[in-house]
Amino acid sequence: MPTPSRSALAGLALAAMVAMPALADGLKDEIAPTGKLRVAIAISPAGGAFWSTKTEAGYTGVPIDLGKAMAAQLGVSVEYVVHQNSGQITDAAGKGTWDVTWLPKDPERETKMLFGPIYEVADATYIVKPGSIVANFATLDQPGIKVAAVNATTTMRGAIAHLKHAKVTGYQTYDEIFGLLRSGEIDAFALSRDQLNKMAQKIPGTRVLDETFKKTVTAVAVPLGHSQALAFVTKFMTAAVTNGTLRKAYDNNGLKDAPIRTE
Repeated sequence: MPTPSRSALAGLALAAMVAMPALADGLKDEIAPTGKLRVAIAISPAGGAFWSTKTEAGYTGVPIDLGKAMAAQLGVSVEYVVHQNSGQITDAAGKGTWDVTWLPKDPERETKMLFGPIYEVADATYIVKPGSIVANFATLDQPGIKVAAVNATTTMRGAIAHLKHAKVTGYQTYDEIFGLLRSGEIDAFALSRDQLNKMAQKIPGTRVLDETFKKTVTAVAVPLGHSQALAFVTKFMTAAVTNGTLRKAYDNNGLKDAPIRTE
């Protein structure tokens, strides 16, 4: 016959077993309310730690690999919700169309979503069109100079704040700006240096300026009010940096030589 103390211990153990699934279900209700982890991504051939790329088989990119690993840890399937840029992802943050994303962070976006750990720090600068006489920021920031940026992004806001005389115009897609730069219809394009260096290889005669006008930080994010989800994605990303998950995602997506920069 069990003693009272043993009965009490057994009761506590049973209560704990019952409570643990309840906590897990509560998290899943918040982070995967449709039964799938909906990962917001932005599509572009630019690559890097933020952009994803469409392929014949689906999508590739650092957020693709991280989303897949996160969904596996939650025990749910993953669904990718496609956008043209990070501004569109931000605009959808309060609409309930996505559950988690990885994108550049800035004060304006912090009013619309909750951010976890930073996993990438990039230098923002400009690439100038083929044959341009622009050699630095001083010669770029002149009346009549046309600078493009991806619309409603952290980089666009940074370029507008940086340039006092040149005109900054937002466009929806990387591909559109690529075409305008190649044809010489714009004078420059603001983006992160690593992505512009890749662009320069594809458009002969372009040049990436040496100076940096902004440090862009990229982090995991969830919609406002999702505190349980934030705690989970924070723990996931902290572990991803130390257990090799993030390094593997970089290596799988053309970033083998890119260091992981968290500050």
